[in-house]
Amino acid sequence: MSKVEKAKYTAEAQAGFNHRTAMEEAARCLLCHDAPCSEGCPAGTDPGKFIRSIRFRNAKGAAETIRENNILGGSCARICPYDRLCEEACSRCGIDKPIQIGKLQRYAIEQEKIFKMKTLKAPAKKMKEKVACVGAGPASLACAAELAKAGYKVTVFDREEKAGGVMTYGIVPTRLPQKVVDHDIAQVKGLGVKFVLGKKVKPAELEAFDAVFVGVGLWGAKVPPIKGTNLKGVYAAADFLKQARTKKTFKPGKKVVVVGGGDVAVDCAVTAKLLGAEDVRIVYRRTLEEAPGNMTEFQYALSLGIGITTNMAPSSVLGTNKVEAVKFKGRPKVTESSELKLEANTVVFAIGQGAEDFSELAPVKLTEKGMIKATAKGKTSSKKYFAGGDIVNGGKTVVEAVAQGKSVAESIMNYLSKKEGVN
Repeated sequence: MSKVEKAKYTAEAQAGFNHRTAMEEAARCLLCHDAPCSEGCPAGTDPGKFIRSIRFRNAKGAAETIRENNILGGSCARICPYDRLCEEACSRCGIDKPIQIGKLQRYAIEQEKIFKMKTLKAPAKKMKEKVACVGAGPASLACAAELAKAGYKVTVFDREEKAGGVMTYGIVPTRLPQKVVDHDIAQVKGLGVKFVLGKKVKPAELEAFDAVFVGVGLWGAKVPPIKGTNLKGVYAAADFLKQARTKKTFKPGKKVVVVGGGDVAVDCAVTAKLLGAEDVRIVYRRTLEEAPGNMTEFQYALSLGIGITTNMAPSSVLGTNKVEAVKFKGRPKVTESSELKLEANTVVFAIGQGAEDFSELAPVKLTEKGMIKATAKGKTSSKKYFAGGDIVNGGKTVVEAVAQGKSVAESIMNYLSKKEGVN
């Protein structure tokens, strides 16, 4: 039997670079004139530029390059799918292996924090227009930061006690420690952005603003239409992760089954294991090769003793008042004759999130799925309302939310300055 790695729920799974290892990795960079890695970042960060700064021992220059393009550079350094973005485009792929861009970005931001560097500065002269950002997730934070850098007065509203959205309440600390999120948010606050947290914003409050960005995310519970999902112990992924992050006494039970094959499913399984569950299993309806989750995260889950079963889909949840087991059926044309029954104290469905009803908050047109209908630039059906992030795109990566928040900020600035071409 393999030795299971022991770890705490709040302990980061992977160590970062120290000064020596960062220099060694940066020295591997080919310093490409037309660095292809720079084309692979949705947020527009220039890895070639900040790696060059690290290579020549200019940590502040590296941090400035990152922050100028991605206000959430510290968080993205932990959770960005680098292997499918900038690292995949790295010129060294054809030689040996790509530069570890994510870990170098992490190093630069850690240096920023250690030495209390001031990397961003808001203009002294402020615009008269005021903008509200509803929701304090990645898209809203990026939008707020871009507007603040341009001199606009921005207020971020969120019903939760802490800012960060999915970064604070939806990602396991082993991947993204809260101190990293807090440091990123401090950069937003440093630009003069005001935060109103712990209460729902009222429509009347938004009337005082010249423009409104809606980035409320997807927090609605999503479970499959099968028997037993109303039993005690059955969770949607977002609810499960939020409970784990906010309730110190939260215990998932001895046996936990997680349904899904994405990063969120892995986060739920790892969370359950680190909170004391003895038997944790991920069950996915397709093969592991088809799973959207990061393979590195799956490997970490396996190192903790978490089992993975593929080609099985849930057919029913069993129990009287609380969940006792889950039944699965095999994948059509693959294992369709197979059946599986797993005992469980807790079942988590990590199969996506849905939109909550916020029709009273924002007078905008919605899609059939309840998400906001918006253009590529974030323009909605209501004149001064803009939207971005998961509530528009259905749930993508944090770095993509940052990119969209920046893009919509530009659209808002065009609207406020009465410029043409907002589409």
